[in-house]
Order: sequence, then structure tokens, then C-alpha cells
Amino acid sequence: MELNNKKVQDKIKFVQDTLYVISGKWKLPIIISLYYGNNRFRDLQKSIPKITNRVLSKELKDLEANQLVVRTVYDTSPVSVEYVLADYALTLTPVIQSMTKWGEEHRQKIAGKSVV
Repeated sequence: MELNNKKVQDKIKFVQDTLYVISGKWKLPIIISLYYGNNRFRDLQKSIPKITNRVLSKELKDLEANQLVVRTVYDTSPVSVEYVLADYALTLTPVIQSMTKWGEEHRQKIAGKSVV
């Protein structure tokens, strides 16, 4: 498949934009955890092994800034905060499913098992 350099550069930019938003060790695990109903900070932290308070807080802010997570503060005593996936985050579902499938197959390949 041959593309002119402008189209190749555009494709690279789009992938870089995607990586900017979801890259790193923690963003996708946070999105996946939220998808499965872990909406409070402590629940998120418990569901994601080895993530620190500081990192979780920073990553949630980044995800909120990119309109993937909605943060709601409830006026309770003590104040409670809940995080939910924005509808926009659900557009990542095919990406996450593809990455999950590829990761599973890659793990099997590296372990020397046949890939289905």
C-alpha cells in the first residue's frame, strides 16, 4: 500500500494523538476499571495493583481533561467523589478489545503456545 508522505504523516499524527490520550501504564487500566463499575477513588485504587494515590489522582485529572471521565462531587459528610466514564470513552471499546486480544495472543506466542 503506497501513500504519499502527507497522508503517512497524517496517519502518524492521528496515532500520536491517540497515544497522547491513552498512553502510559495506568490510563487504560483506569478506564477498564471504571467500565466494570469501580467508581470511587478507593475502589479504583484497590482494583489496579500497585497504583499510588498520587498517580491515580493525576491520571484521573488527565482523563477528565480529555473528556473521557466525569468527576462528580457529592455534598455529603464527608464529601464523596465519584468517577464515571463519559459516553465518549466508550468509543475506545473497540481499541481496548483489539489490544486485549492482541495482548493475549502475544503472551501465548512468547510463551511458546500456539495462537488461536
